[in-house]
Amino acid sequence: MQDDRTESNGTWTATAVRVVALCFVLNMIDGLDVLLLSYLAPAIGAAWQLPATALGIVFSAGLAGMALGGLLVAPLADRFGRRRLILVALTLMTLGMAGCALSRGVLDLVIARVVVGTGIGTALACMAALVAEFAPPRGRHFAVGVIQAGYPIGATITGFVTAWALGVAHWSQLFLAGAALSALLLPLLALGLPESTALRNEAAVTASPGQVLGDLLAPVRRANTLRLWLAAFAAFMTLYFIVSWIPRLAIEAGLDARHGIYAGAIYNIGAFAGTTGLAWFAGRFPLKRLITGFLLASAVLLIAFGALRLPVPAELLLAFAIGVTLQGGFNGLYPLAASLYPAERRSAGLGWAMGIGRAGAVIGPLLGGYILAREVPLVLLFAVFALPVVVSAICVRGVR
Repeated sequence: MQDDRTESNGTWTATAVRVVALCFVLNMIDGLDVLLLSYLAPAIGAAWQLPATALGIVFSAGLAGMALGGLLVAPLADRFGRRRLILVALTLMTLGMAGCALSRGVLDLVIARVVVGTGIGTALACMAALVAEFAPPRGRHFAVGVIQAGYPIGATITGFVTAWALGVAHWSQLFLAGAALSALLLPLLALGLPESTALRNEAAVTASPGQVLGDLLAPVRRANTLRLWLAAFAAFMTLYFIVSWIPRLAIEAGLDARHGIYAGAIYNIGAFAGTTGLAWFAGRFPLKRLITGFLLASAVLLIAFGALRLPVPAELLLAFAIGVTLQGGFNGLYPLAASLYPAERRSAGLGWAMGIGRAGAVIGPLLGGYILAREVPLVLLFAVFALPVVVSAICVRGVR
């Protein structure tokens, strides 16, 4: 079989376009699987009479699963194949969403969300590595960045459908619909995704986990790896606080329940605009400067969202702007990470960075639930979560 990668000739091939398109769709399913819980959390909390702290645990369970997927499962893709691990990841997502639908209590839901999260954490790292391999060198930042835009598109569609469907369907039926969509994508990926040619590198196939981690922390790339890990940790902390709680936060800011769900959907429209915008500009401007600017702007907007009391259209517009800057800047970390590691260590490098980052993602919703339960002023809550974004921006700026 002919090697259809674009590393050598620098042009887009049909295989490269197909890989980007399929991974974009897979990221749409990721967005559905993650954000559906956020949109359904008020209904689940009301049905089971759960406090905010209990819902925070459920949110963080999925994020803990994402950390497991990134740290423990995704690095195996450099050894056993990125296509194979993506299919395993999607199977886990399907089973986990079905488990959410069948849950009868918090413990059931926590276990199901760990399974979903493990699949998502694995898929995110593996697909970014696969796309980086098949995209042409000049288009690599764009390709890795643009597939991240599938996530907010899936989340946006999910938000609008959920706002309508909760009036006619039980929340468990919506989880079951998510499982069905994940299952439908499996044969498309099995038929359409090529396997990574990086497996031809014997060092990638035979390296032990300790050797892989040693390569990531070798003197030549140690400083960049540690900066990337801290940047991901801090950005994840704020991102998943917002992603998990934005419907509730919008209600706290003065919107009704329906507009709260719409705020979450509109945030994700902004996330799509920011992600595609950053991916487009990454080929024209230094990626680090773009990420830094987006993240610093999001810190200012977060504080404004907590401090200002605005009419509904203005609140929704501010949610959109936060989506543009926060999610756009955050998703720039994927092409940045892909550029720091050679092909045979790309899945491991991405997996470790995003796995370490998921620890911040676990803390974010838990800390948010804890602070919300104590009814502190909203501006103070948002100021707390603006700080990690600034830290992330500083770390990105320091990458060499």
